[in-house]
Order: sequence, then structure tokens, then C-alpha cells
Amino acid sequence: MDNLSHSVVGLAAGELIHRSLPREADASDHRTRHRLLLISCWLASNFPDLDILLSPLLPAPLGFLLHHRGHTHTVLYVFPQAFLLAGLMWLLWPAARKLLHESRNTRAGFVLALLAGFGLHLLMDYLNSYGIHPFHPFVSRWLYGDMVFILEPVFWVTFGVTMAMTVERIALRFLFVVLLLGAPLYFTMHSFLPWAGFAALCETAVVLGMLQHRAGVQGRRALVVAFLLGFCFVGVQGLASHQARNEVTAILHSRDAASRVVDVSLSSFPTNPMCWTFVSVERNDAAGMYRLRRGVISVLPGMVQVAACPAQFLDGVIPDAGTKGIAFAQEVRESLAQLRMLEEHDCYFRAWLRFARAPIFDTGSASDLRFSSSPRGNFTTLDFDAFRKKECPKHVPEWDFPRADLLGMRGS
Repeated sequence: MDNLSHSVVGLAAGELIHRSLPREADASDHRTRHRLLLISCWLASNFPDLDILLSPLLPAPLGFLLHHRGHTHTVLYVFPQAFLLAGLMWLLWPAARKLLHESRNTRAGFVLALLAGFGLHLLMDYLNSYGIHPFHPFVSRWLYGDMVFILEPVFWVTFGVTMAMTVERIALRFLFVVLLLGAPLYFTMHSFLPWAGFAALCETAVVLGMLQHRAGVQGRRALVVAFLLGFCFVGVQGLASHQARNEVTAILHSRDAASRVVDVSLSSFPTNPMCWTFVSVERNDAAGMYRLRRGVISVLPGMVQVAACPAQFLDGVIPDAGTKGIAFAQEVRESLAQLRMLEEHDCYFRAWLRFARAPIFDTGSASDLRFSSSPRGNFTTLDFDAFRKKECPKHVPEWDFPRADLLGMRGS
């Protein structure tokens, strides 16, 4: 997820933990505890993304692809990260150190804030199609939620507005709310979000704002409702994702019964559970090839036809006449034998395949089709000529191959 989402969710978790604990006897200590839990949960909610500093260990694009969402995004490495963050705050914040030494409630809240921040970061990153491998080194396969768009205004508004209403200065409170609603408004005006979705965000902001205003400085109702709404949103997205995958699979099977659908990568449109982009992978052993298709699907075409999905995410797809539910943008066929030959003889390509979920390639480069419509271009593209005759890369993480099923590896 984006770091704004990580931040507002982390801040809301820290605020909820603080308000759930008994008050400190001293007002100054209570304020210190409040700041400590907010800052620690916020930092923990973003700390794993410091793994981008490891990108230089491998040449581009491998460094980013293999080290981002890497070891810092595993359950095992959460604990040393938490100890490191706790140690830094202990050393650099004398007032917090004194309070942690004296107050059992503060110690309990501090531990909960760190664990909640790191746990929420991993959970939120799991939700989208980029994926994580949280159980490495015991199980190193990628897990993909395929449920929530990587930039999701629902989180910004649900948690951000609730937290903005806890700010004491009215001018700052108003500024934060305007900014949190201004970004979705901008995206709606530029055809990234539906107007109905923006209206729902505004209604959510009003309800949560009123609840938080009534809650005062210690009430938890608005925060609890924010988390319930967040969980409900993820649940709806999960059900819609399941439906979209089943429908894409059925349509592909009807078009080519000889091929087997081995994967459907899904990404929802932001604030819109009806519309989804997909990249499918089909395998045909008899023909010695695999096929990738990219397109858009509406899970309820009776309510929202695929042509009515926000235009900026249709990526130039023009649905066929009479097609209400699905539209295809691209189809690529690749040789299974050539894929396996490249994997065996090109160590850079082999390393790249530890990330690629939808690999396409030609004589000059390889790319992951999931990111072909990225605004900054396909950041996954591997240029073969750039690494020809170079020594094999070091520091390659041992993630499982997402497409072991195409490579003919054991257990695929």
C-alpha cells in the first residue's frame, strides 16, 4: 500500500490503543504517552519500507523488485525491526524513556503499538496484487491478496478524517480534512474515481467526523467504527475479487478449453468494487506454449457495464459491441521451451523470475505484464543486453518462483 494509507491506519491504531488504556496520573505523562504511542505506531507502520535502501545490492530493476517487500516484510524479521525501533526511541527520547520505566500501562501500550504497526503494514501490503512472502524462510512463496488497489482513498478518508478530527487546532483540523477529501476529488474529476464513490467517501467523512467530535479526547467510538468500516471494505473487496476471478476463469475456459488457467492477477479500481483489471496466465502443454491476457471486468455488469468503469483505468480498452462484462486489451503467447531455456542459461533472467508473476519476453527484454500500464512505464523491464557477459548477480533472495508452474519445477 501507499505510505499515506500506512500512516493514517498506524496513527488510528496508536490513538485507539492510547484511549483504551487507563489515564496516567500526571497530565504531562499522559500527553507524553499519547505522543509516544502515536509516533511509535506510525513509525512501525512505515518502517518495513526502508528496505528500498537495499535496492543497490542488485542492479536495476532487480534490486527494487527483489528487495522491496523483501526480508523486512516477513513475520520473522518483524521482531528485530521492532527491537531496533524501540531501542532508538528509548535512546533518543528521554521523557518517553522515563515514562516507560515508571508506567506499566505505557510499556504495555508501547509493545502493542509496535506490534500493531508492523502487523498492519504486512496485512495491508498483502491486500494488493504486488504480493509479499511473509513466512520466509520457512515458506518462501509469494502471497497475493488481489483485493485492494495500491492507492486506496477509502483508507485515507476513513482513518485520516477520524484522526484529523482529534487535532486540537480547528484551522489544522479543517486543513487536514480538506486535503484528505481534496485528493479523491481531484482523482474523480480526472476520471480515476466514480462520482458515486466520491459521494460515499464524503458521507463517510461526515459520519466519522461527527462521531469523533462527540467522542471528545477519550472516546473510542469513532476509531472503532473506522476500523470496522475498513474491515468491511476489505471483506467486500475480497468477495468481489473472488467473483471476478471465477468469471474470468470461466470465460477463458469457454474460449479455449484446451488451455488451463493457472493464475488470474486482479487489481480493483480505487473505491470501486465493481471494476477490476486482470492479467491471466493460461498453460497449454500440448501446444508447448502459455498465454497471457490483460483486460477489464465488471463483476456486476447489470449495474455497471465495463465501458462505464472509470476511463483512466480502462487503459485504452474499447469493449466489443454488445459486451457488458469484460473487455480484453492485450494477448501475448510465449513458448514454454524458450522460457525454460532462458531460465536455465541466463542467471539474471532466473533472478528476475523470482518476482515475475506474468512474464513476457522477446529477444531484447522481459517484463511483468501486470505493470504494463504503470504511469511511469513498466518498471519491471529487464534489458538482456545490459547484463550480457556479466558475472551472475549476488545477494539474490531465495523467494519461490511465482511461475514455477510454467517452469516445470517440482511441486508446480
